[in-house]
Amino acid sequence: MTIRVMLVDDQALLRTGFRMVLAAQPDMEVVAEAGDGVQALEVLRGTQVDVILMDVRMPHLDGVETTRRICEGGQKEGAPKVLILTTFDLDEYAFSALKAGASGFMLKDVPPAELLGAIRAVRSGDAVVAPSTTRRLLDRFTPMLPAASAESERPELGRLTDREREVLLLVAQGLSNGEIAARLVLSEATVKTHVGRILTKLGLRDRVQAVVLAYETGLVRAGGAAGA
Repeated sequence: MTIRVMLVDDQALLRTGFRMVLAAQPDMEVVAEAGDGVQALEVLRGTQVDVILMDVRMPHLDGVETTRRICEGGQKEGAPKVLILTTFDLDEYAFSALKAGASGFMLKDVPPAELLGAIRAVRSGDAVVAPSTTRRLLDRFTPMLPAASAESERPELGRLTDREREVLLLVAQGLSNGEIAARLVLSEATVKTHVGRILTKLGLRDRVQAVVLAYETGLVRAGGAAGA
C-alpha cells in the first residue's frame, strides 16, 4: 500500500529535496505540500495523508501549533501521523511538538535511508523513531520542565503492574521493543503487549507521550536515570 506523504516546510528547496528522495520509492507518494502551518491545515481538509513531515519554525503558524491542531482530540482512525523535522541544536520547540502529539522527529540532515525507514515505521504504528535520538532530545530539553514532585505523578501510574512500570521506564530511556525484550529476557510480542496496556491504562496516544509523561512526572530524570 502506498504511503501518502505531505511535506510542510517554508523552504521550497528542502521540500524539493525530500520530494525527490520519496518519489524514488515504490511505496511512497508525495500527495501535498505546504509552506506554513495555516496552508497545511487548509490542504489537509481536502487531502488524504498518512504521514506529515513537519518543520518546526515556519511563518504564520509554527509546526508545534499545527501539530497540536492536527492531533487534538486524539488520533482518529486514518488520521495522519506527524514526524517533526528539527535542526536539534536550534529547535527548542521539538519537545513541545512531541507533547502536542507528534509521533517522533528526525534531524533535517538525516540520511535518506533513515528518513525512509522512519516514515514506514510511523505509518505502521511505531511511534518512536530513532530511540537514541529521542533520548538525546529529551535529555537536552527536560531540564526546562518544572521540577517534578510527588503531586505531579498521575494517579493512573498506580494502576500499572511492577512489570509494566519497569517496561515504561525502559521505554522512557529510549529503548526499542527489541532492546527491552533483551534486557528483560522477554519476547518482543510480550513487550508489545505490555506497552499497549501501559498506553491504555494511562490514556496515552502512543509511546512518545509515554516518554514525555515519564520525564514530566519524574519517573525518569534527564540523563535517562530512573527517578527516586
